[in-house]
Amino acid sequence: MAIDFTLAPEHEEIRRRVRTFIQETVIPAVKGFDDEGKVTSREEYIRVILELRGKAQAEGLWLPHMPKEWGGMGLGHVELAMVQSEAAKTRLGPWILNCAAPDEGNMHTLLHWGTDEQKEKYLKPLLQGVKMSCFAMTEPEVAGSDPTLIRTHAVKDGDEWVINGHKWFISNARRASFAILIAKTELDAPEGTRGANTAFLVDLPQEGWNDVREVETMHGSTGHSEIVITDLRMADSQILGGRGNGHRLGQYRLGPARLAHCMRWISQAETALDMMVERALNRYSHGSLLAEKQGVQWLIADSAMELYQCKLMVLHAASKIDKGEDFRTEVSMAKHFVANSLNRIVDRAIQVHGALGYSTDTPLAHMFQHARWARFADGADEIHQMRIAERTIAAYRATGSTNAATGGLPL
Repeated sequence: MAIDFTLAPEHEEIRRRVRTFIQETVIPAVKGFDDEGKVTSREEYIRVILELRGKAQAEGLWLPHMPKEWGGMGLGHVELAMVQSEAAKTRLGPWILNCAAPDEGNMHTLLHWGTDEQKEKYLKPLLQGVKMSCFAMTEPEVAGSDPTLIRTHAVKDGDEWVINGHKWFISNARRASFAILIAKTELDAPEGTRGANTAFLVDLPQEGWNDVREVETMHGSTGHSEIVITDLRMADSQILGGRGNGHRLGQYRLGPARLAHCMRWISQAETALDMMVERALNRYSHGSLLAEKQGVQWLIADSAMELYQCKLMVLHAASKIDKGEDFRTEVSMAKHFVANSLNRIVDRAIQVHGALGYSTDTPLAHMFQHARWARFADGADEIHQMRIAERTIAAYRATGSTNAATGGLPL
């Protein structure tokens, strides 16, 4: 049995090119406004990042997650992990390579579920980087972790559907040219039915789609909108993936998207660990460097061990996706563990930096604000724990062993 954690030479070359591009081209260019809240000139901000997108395309570092026949780099999920982790060394990196959420997940969804006409109208502009999109599923009145409970509903009226409902935390909505909207079409279906929802493609702006506000979060107003939908009319041709397939479509989208988040979070955790060690090596207190103090060494050691676990979990889950195997348990485990590790590692880095880490003179404070979101995005911790436990119990019942629920590894 071969277990090889090295990359093929051609993929190692891609990683080197991405790292060089991010470190030498992107980071210097966005240094003055990597925090969108501190941008002094919106025009300058847009000009610079669009120029960087053009350079990414010219360098052949565009759409790493998409097939080559669709203009992408054609990378598998293992190779994508290296690109995402390098790109996420700066907040804007994944967006510049056109592999950022929510567009990344929507591209996969349209490629898999869209008709030829829908791919032409909606997918191609996303791939070209000339339009942006959003995914509208979460609602304030019901638990976001259970999409079978959504109340936004669509009623057939002649040749059209009339949709009414309420959405919030719809990322990118104010920048989007279209939305993938999840609404209940089978109104008589019992609660919990997974075939009751349907996905609609909504051109924006459109009458009936009302962007009420941008929800203020602990890291500011950064594009998470509250939407009230009132008598929004949709034709059958705007259905994506067929009537009643909204739940399946959403789950198909979320699996790889969760792992892509983990890839980016690993980059942020590694940045925090690098900063922690650098601080420890340069800060002198009470007769020695911080790096020589056992308490600080424990913080560094715990962070290094967790980051190692994060990388192994993501690589293994990615390999299962690439092989076409059932990856749900591994992705759930990775999503839960990486999100929590990110929070802990950034927190430790802040502690080693002291008051400086709590200030905004370093990126750690903003990293910590963003990291907290990771523990409920794409499924709260507790939901993943519930699913992991259910699959572990089911594996034991089926085989008398929990091995299948712990990666199915040969040990």
